[in-house]
Amino acid sequence: MPNGEVHIVAKDQYDQQDPQQQFRTPDDQGSGQISHPGLTGEMDTEPDHGEDSYRGNGRLNGRRAVITGGDSGIGRAVAIAYAREGADVLISYLPEEEDDARETTRLVEEAGRKAVAVPGDIRDETHCAGIVDTAITELGGLDILVNNAAYQMSQAEGIFDISTEQFDRVMKTNLYAMFWLSKAAASRMGPGSTIINTASIQGYQPSPQLLDYATTKAGIIAFTKALAANLADKGIRVNAVAPGPIWTPLIPATMPKEKVESFGEDTPLGRAGQPAELAPVYVFFASQESSYVTGEVLGATGGKPLA
Repeated sequence: MPNGEVHIVAKDQYDQQDPQQQFRTPDDQGSGQISHPGLTGEMDTEPDHGEDSYRGNGRLNGRRAVITGGDSGIGRAVAIAYAREGADVLISYLPEEEDDARETTRLVEEAGRKAVAVPGDIRDETHCAGIVDTAITELGGLDILVNNAAYQMSQAEGIFDISTEQFDRVMKTNLYAMFWLSKAAASRMGPGSTIINTASIQGYQPSPQLLDYATTKAGIIAFTKALAANLADKGIRVNAVAPGPIWTPLIPATMPKEKVESFGEDTPLGRAGQPAELAPVYVFFASQESSYVTGEVLGATGGKPLA
């Protein structure tokens, strides 16, 4: 297999496959480092977002969704899946991620749905409110909010290497923005709407090198459960997805080379997950099929336990 290519069986998400072999990457999947925030095209091996495999069935027909961090990685996979399930999509992203954002909007439009791209930094409360306002104006309403954007930066010595500036950025991006967006969105959403937060296995099994990031992911889990109870009488459901090691631009952009090269090998399935494998979980939480599910965290970890 040529260097830098991912071997993908030409099947969709409904075909039975061996989970150990479904997405097998070459040994040097992450030998190259890239600068933060990281663009998909800079990676040695690009992730699979379901471009050639996700098959929609109209499960989200007519819905309007906001996805933060929707330019790449998990966010792009969710945007593709939502569009192919019939939803119009607004993605938010950092201005320096414009190239990835253009590709995501192209894929949404290719699925026949409306795509709205909103660049900016969600560490700003006014910008978060503007994202929701834009969704209402451009999409005609808001039914699904996916709080997916996050910042991490691995530090070898843990707390001793984490600056106040980094700690503040992690908290603002991962927690404050989720609070601001959820507050703005919930006031405009109707019964049957959903909020889906991206947590992490780090919220249960924190790594010292990611102390600040793990802290926010534990906070997201608590926030999800409390907000679910808070919004239940409004008919708005709130759930979270807790990914394990998923191959996205964030990994080679924020982790040391030796960690990147072995990324995901310590899972029972023996490999990193691909964004395409998480998209169906976000579709489930956004769809009517999960109507009696709220306040839950669903792990997609390759077999690593959440507890």
